[in-house]
Amino acid sequence: MTKIEAGMAGSVWKVLVKEGDKVAAGQDVIILESMKMEIPVSTESDGTIVKLHVQEGDFVNDNDIIAELE
Repeated sequence: MTKIEAGMAGSVWKVLVKEGDKVAAGQDVIILESMKMEIPVSTESDGTIVKLHVQEGDFVNDNDIIAELE
């Protein structure tokens, strides 16, 4: 199981995937908003999203788990 983590603190502005979606390495899965900037968070490997840990509007800290894929 691969975990996708936030690279910085911010609010989840947009969730681009849902559980069950297949993703490719480098694909954006969410967009964080921090200090009025939009920062995409992408996956480093191919797989299927098995669990989303965030919703739009949630606040995440650096290294919080955003999603899990297998």
